[in-house]
Amino acid sequence: MSQDKLVIFDTTLRDGEQSPGASMTKEEKIRIAKALEKMRVDVIEAGFPIASPGDFESVQAVARAVTESTVCGLARALDKDIDRVGEALKDARSARIHTFIATSPIHMERKLRMSPDEVVEQAVHAVKRARNYTDNVEFSAEDAGRSELDFLCRIFEAVIDAGARTLNVPDTVGYAMPHQFGETIRLLRERIPNADKAIFSVHCHNDLGLAVANSLSAVINGARQVECTINGLGERAGNAALEEIVMAVRTRRDMFNCDSGLDTTQIVSCSKLVSNITGFPVQPNKAIVGANAFAHESGIHQDGVLKHRETYEIMRAEDVGWTQNRMVLGKHSGRNAFRSRLIELGMTFASEEELNAAFARFKDLADKKHEVFDEDLQALVTAGGIEAENERIKLVSLKVCIETGETPTANLVLTFDGKEQAVAAGGGGPVDAAFKAIDSIIESGSELLLYSVNNITTGTDSQGEVTVRLQKAGHIVNGQGSDTDIVVASAKAYINALNKIMEPNARAHPQGDV
Repeated sequence: MSQDKLVIFDTTLRDGEQSPGASMTKEEKIRIAKALEKMRVDVIEAGFPIASPGDFESVQAVARAVTESTVCGLARALDKDIDRVGEALKDARSARIHTFIATSPIHMERKLRMSPDEVVEQAVHAVKRARNYTDNVEFSAEDAGRSELDFLCRIFEAVIDAGARTLNVPDTVGYAMPHQFGETIRLLRERIPNADKAIFSVHCHNDLGLAVANSLSAVINGARQVECTINGLGERAGNAALEEIVMAVRTRRDMFNCDSGLDTTQIVSCSKLVSNITGFPVQPNKAIVGANAFAHESGIHQDGVLKHRETYEIMRAEDVGWTQNRMVLGKHSGRNAFRSRLIELGMTFASEEELNAAFARFKDLADKKHEVFDEDLQALVTAGGIEAENERIKLVSLKVCIETGETPTANLVLTFDGKEQAVAAGGGGPVDAAFKAIDSIIESGSELLLYSVNNITTGTDSQGEVTVRLQKAGHIVNGQGSDTDIVVASAKAYINALNKIMEPNARAHPQGDV
C-alpha cells in the first residue's frame, strides 16, 4: 500500500517563540534551525519579519544557513508584511511565504472591522502579491475553528485560484474537538471545487489539551501538512508537539495512510536543544522525549519488557534518539574528541576562538565532575553563547556562608559596565542572598516571575540548570545558568536575565497568531 507524504511544518522559531520568556537570539535560532534541518523537517517557519528588525535579521540568517529544508516567513495579509518577508527570504534556497487573515465572525467584526467580502478580497490580493516572490505560498484562515464552513469554502476556493498551494486550517484558540475538527477537514476537501490543487494543513493549539488529537483527526481526514513545535512549545498552553505527531503516525501505520520523511533518531537531541535554549524544561512523563517516556518501574512491566519488548513498549527508544551508547567525555579527553562529539550533536563554532573558549569551559567542568555527558555539553555551549552576547554584567566571584540558625550571607564581586564592584547581602536562603546582593548593585526595577532548578544529568555531581524569568515594562525574558554549584548557577541565570532585560534594543515580543 503506497503512502502519502505528510509534510511537517515546524514553527518552533515563530509560534514557539511567542511563549512568554522564550525569545531567542539570532544565533540560537540558527542552531535550532540547523537541528531541524538535520532531522529533515520539510518547512521551518523562522519568524515574523515585520515584528521587529531583530526578527527580520533572524529570518534572513536562517534563510541563508538552511539549504535542505524550506524556510518560511509569516505575514499578515498586508503589502508591507509580505514585502518584508520576501526581502528576508530572498537568499533562501527554498522559500515559502505564509500569509493569513481572520475568518471567524467575531474576528472579522471586532478585530478587523471588515465585511466578509472585504476579507476575501484582501486574502486574494495578499496571495497574488506573495506570488511575486515565490510560487510556494501558504494561506491561513485565522480562527478557522470558529469560522463558518460556507465562508471557509468560499475564501479557500478564491485563494487557490489566486495561487495558494497550501491551505492552513488553524484552531487558533484551541476550541475544537477531534471528531468535529476532522469532519471540518473532510467537508472542506469535498466541497471546494479546486481542492485538489492544494495541500490542506492544520495548526492546532493546546488550550484544552487536544492539539495532537485534533491534528491527527485532521490527518485521518485528508490533511497532509501538520504545523507543530518541538516539545509542544508555544503561547498559552502551547501547540501540537512535533514528536508526538510524527511518532503517532509512524507507530499506527494501520490508521494513517501517510508518513513523514523525518529522521526520528534526531528527536531527543533536538528536544533537549530547544529546552536548553528556551529554558522551558521537559516534564519527565512527557510523551516521546520525557526522561520517563521509556522507563519501567513496575515489576510486572519490567519482567514483560525483559522477556519481549513489545509487551509494554510500542516504540523503540533508540528510534527517537534515546540511546545508552553515548560518548562520555572526561578531563583526559582531547580537543578532537570534544569537537567531534559537538559536531555529532549538531553544534558548530564560527571560529577557532569560540571553540577554544568552549573547550576551556569543558576542562573546567571536567575537573568538577568525573563524567561529562551530552546534556552537559548542550548546556556548556549555550552558556558560552550567553556570556559572549551579554557583556554589561559579569560574575567575577561569589562566596556564600550558611549556618543553621544564622542568616545566610552572600559576598559577591561582579563587573557592571566594565567597573568591578563588591557587595555583601543577607537573605532567606543562599540564593535569595545572592540575588539581593546583585540587586543592590544593578537596581534594574524588574520583577522576578519564575525561578526554576533542574538537574542536567543524574548524580550528586550533576550540573544544576537554573531558569530565571524577569519582567519589566511588559518585556519578559528568560535567563539561564548552569554549574555544579546551584547557587552559582542561580547567580549566572539571574545575571543573564538582567543583561537581556537591560538591552537598549531588546526585541519586542513577537506576535502573529495563526
